[in-house]
Amino acid sequence: MKLEIVLLVLGGLLMAGALVAGLVRRSFLSLAALFVLAGFALGQGGLEVLEFDARSGFVHDLAVIALIVILFRDGLEVEAEMLQKAWHLPFRKLALGMPITGALVAVFAHWVVGLGWLESCLLGALLSPTDPVLSSSVVTNPRVPRLVRHSLNLESGLNDGLALPAVLAFTAALGADDDFVWWQFVLQDVTLGFAFGVGLGWVASKLTIPSHAQSLYGLGVGFAIYGITAGLPPEGNGFIAVFTGAITLGILRPDLHSSFEHGAEEILEIVKLGIFVVFGSLLTLDGLFTDGWAAVAVVVFTLVVARTAAVWIALAGTRVDAATKGFMAWFGPKGVATMTFSLLVLAEGIPDGERIFNLAALCVFASVLVHGLTDTPGSEWLIRREARPAPGRPGTPRRPAGDAPA
Repeated sequence: MKLEIVLLVLGGLLMAGALVAGLVRRSFLSLAALFVLAGFALGQGGLEVLEFDARSGFVHDLAVIALIVILFRDGLEVEAEMLQKAWHLPFRKLALGMPITGALVAVFAHWVVGLGWLESCLLGALLSPTDPVLSSSVVTNPRVPRLVRHSLNLESGLNDGLALPAVLAFTAALGADDDFVWWQFVLQDVTLGFAFGVGLGWVASKLTIPSHAQSLYGLGVGFAIYGITAGLPPEGNGFIAVFTGAITLGILRPDLHSSFEHGAEEILEIVKLGIFVVFGSLLTLDGLFTDGWAAVAVVVFTLVVARTAAVWIALAGTRVDAATKGFMAWFGPKGVATMTFSLLVLAEGIPDGERIFNLAALCVFASVLVHGLTDTPGSEWLIRREARPAPGRPGTPRRPAGDAPA
């Protein structure tokens, strides 16, 4: 497909997005949802103006770049104080919530769709991580309680990388790769991802950068960390490295965080909206609904039942109130990470790979719409709730969720 057509469509959509940005901020609309729908209308499922190959290197590489940029920005948002005092909730959701989500989805998919156990476990691994792109409007809103923002940010930033070993392990098992040893891969992938991220972030923090070039420097650091970690032996998890490297850099150099926030916002928006347009263009109704109502049931179960049950189990015994748990349970969107990993699975040519891709894609498509349309009203609801007087004590504000002990 001609580059001129792609640039024309993307340019026109960005201009239209800029024109309606004010309306979007004052309503329940979401630019991410609108761009996915625009991509769908212009892509293979609609007018066929945009024609991308889901198995092409371009689509995969664009998704990886989007994840790097978003993970780096979200890592910079992590506060040192909250990291020290409030690590319990995200740790519980990562260590308990994510595996529980994957297991519940796997059992449900095996029962309802009829996938084999390995294929069902692969689908569960694809749908277990939450998305930092769709969560970003919540975690960057300073009016949302700090604990909620911190917990969702750390969870969405780290679970992409933590889910990748499981995705690759199940993919290798289905591809009959006898040389693949899953526990060695997980140990190396995760451990080196953390080590490279913290180490390279520390090194990057020691350099003196002119204030006008700090946002550019930040982008360069993010891409360099990924390239070194994932591209040079011994290879680690590049996504984990980017996120932990950004946390390290943001804590040691708060001036870089401030400059990046103000100087790179437009680049972030372009990358984010661009990947949603491309994703939407890959979808077709026939593909998404290959499994009919069973596919719809998997989506509803994943977004409503599995995530909610996993969060409630993971946070059992904490002093977080039910409303805050419900908010964090709902904000487990599926997005760029699931899409990227699904494209990796599709490229491997494993049995039922296309069917798994379509199920994951339908879940991402639905998540982009429903979470994109509820992030603003949901955040405002939680903010208003926290501002109300505590029950039985008129005039006394409710204890903020951000202060609730883990």
